[in-house]
Amino acid sequence: MAAYQIEVAVATQYLAEQSDPDNGDYVFAYTITITNTGTVAAQLISRHWVITDANNRVQEVKGLGVVGHQPLLQAEQGFEYSSGSSLKTQHGSMKGSYFFVAEDGHKFEVQIPEFVLSLPRTLH
Repeated sequence: MAAYQIEVAVATQYLAEQSDPDNGDYVFAYTITITNTGTVAAQLISRHWVITDANNRVQEVKGLGVVGHQPLLQAEQGFEYSSGSSLKTQHGSMKGSYFFVAEDGHKFEVQIPEFVLSLPRTLH
């Protein structure tokens, strides 16, 4: 088992009640589960998101922690949070990375695989 290994799982949802399609506002929620599958405890320090809509407009978001937290994940421990994103199109995608510092001082980045934000039944 690797010393520094983090798994990221994502679930998304379209929020129709918060969206305004007539004005090109489509709001999506996403729930992220971050699990330390390595052998060394590590703290999530910062995030970097690249959000792309269907017109290839790109928005980048960088900041400390996630939803106000910088969780310290022991080996086999997870952290789940929910957040959201607004697009001007019916679908788009997000990808990014988390920056971690392990308790032994080792610094590493974890890639967040690209995931789709889409209205139900609009993609084939």
